[in-house]
Amino acid sequence: MLTNKDLQQIEQLGLHENIISRQLDTFIKGIPFTHVVTAASVGNGIEVIGLEDQHRLIDLYDHKREGLDLVKFVPASGAATRMFSFLYKFLDEFNPEEQKLKNFLKSGNHKQLEIFLDSLKEFAFVSAIRKKVKKHFPEYKHGTKGMRAYLFVSLMLGNKGLNFSKLPKGLIPFHKYSKYSTTAFEEQLYEAAFYASSGNEVFTHFTFSKIHLPYFKNEFEGVKNRVSKKTKKKFHVSYSFQDRNTDTVAVTHENKPIRNGNGELIFRPSGHGALLENLNQVDADLIFIKNIDNVASEDSAEHIAFYKKMLAGKLLWLQKKLFNYLEILLSEDFNIETLKDIKSFLWNELNIKNIPESITEITAILNRPLRVCGVVKNTGAPGGGPFWVKNESGNISLQIVELVQIDKNNTHQTSVVNEATHFNPVDIVCGIRDYKGKKFDLSLFSDPEAGLISSKIQNGIPLKILELPGLWNGGMAYWNTAMVEVPLSTFNPVKTVNDLLSKEHRPKL
Repeated sequence: MLTNKDLQQIEQLGLHENIISRQLDTFIKGIPFTHVVTAASVGNGIEVIGLEDQHRLIDLYDHKREGLDLVKFVPASGAATRMFSFLYKFLDEFNPEEQKLKNFLKSGNHKQLEIFLDSLKEFAFVSAIRKKVKKHFPEYKHGTKGMRAYLFVSLMLGNKGLNFSKLPKGLIPFHKYSKYSTTAFEEQLYEAAFYASSGNEVFTHFTFSKIHLPYFKNEFEGVKNRVSKKTKKKFHVSYSFQDRNTDTVAVTHENKPIRNGNGELIFRPSGHGALLENLNQVDADLIFIKNIDNVASEDSAEHIAFYKKMLAGKLLWLQKKLFNYLEILLSEDFNIETLKDIKSFLWNELNIKNIPESITEITAILNRPLRVCGVVKNTGAPGGGPFWVKNESGNISLQIVELVQIDKNNTHQTSVVNEATHFNPVDIVCGIRDYKGKKFDLSLFSDPEAGLISSKIQNGIPLKILELPGLWNGGMAYWNTAMVEVPLSTFNPVKTVNDLLSKEHRPKL
């Protein structure tokens, strides 16, 4: 399928012909669906920790944290485009010179647009847009309501105005305070001070597209004094980018390589699974993972920190038990009762149901990266969740599974999905060092077969792309895992701009 011109392009991009060929084969053969046995639930893979034990775990973490290397890892490469999808539709379909706005709103399903236009003064970015309006359209106030709405949205998204269409989600103003507004990036920094600080220092790591580096650096320079003054902490921010070597070739729905107008192959980023290598470069005792858009206003920081620290305390408690058992097994100073305790720990605390008899194999299971995942009750939001999964060898394990990994045409599989009680909010605490303090090579604990094939539209062209095993799905397939229920109030993602109207994103002024 590859021409000589394709091979030259692949070489110039620093990619490898064999890898691209394997990707094309994968499109043709397909990726097997994940076989879910049952949804994880409370008492069946998910733990609910009582208030007394929550405080005990938080005390454990607070007691240990000053001697730990802590990092907050924030995937932040998501573009803001999806936030404004109904506004793009508005610009495409509405003609202010020919239509009245009220007639347009009545003509179709424009409820989200109506909410947005009725709530303009509530958004953190409204003042900045109004300044652009005055600059570019001095006659704005004399226009029709439809024309004013059209110009407002145009300046909000377009390069004449705030250019939100080209910005990553992390740099969109989210919250409006009395004297300033904050981006998701700033709120992630502020929140980190409450649970990811050791001493007076906070270390955060953000991943995004390389083209956005100057924007994030500029934002940090603009807000670091403010967050430092408010939290009495010193912030250290590091950045990494998704390696271009992880990009995958796009194909048509007939699995043929797709090319742009210049006849060049189209390559796409391979999803958050490509960030496994970014995470692998971070060396710390504990890593907190949280998506860039899952933030709330400052009023919620202590509430959110309570549960983050509880998860971290749970990890430290599990880790101590793991390390003790490993040292006992490796010293060969154990008896039958100790071995029973270890197997009980694997079964009850780490949800491992296929426990081998071999001491060597048990030792290998104990000596793996550890994660504690916060999960929230399912409210019908789209996305992955915790499931018991059976692999090709018949082994059953607890995994976070994305819905696209499940065969929707299989009635039994869809019934399992419909029984799901909990959702994955990407609220994870990771222990990536072994009992000797040496960092694990995380690539050794991923499932390379657990990728995804998904459909996208680029420049109006439908195409299929191949995504690497998700960072918290196949990328962590062979980690030791515990799932803990946390309140829905700790999960406040911004998927559309109107989500910013919820109370969690409305600071108490």
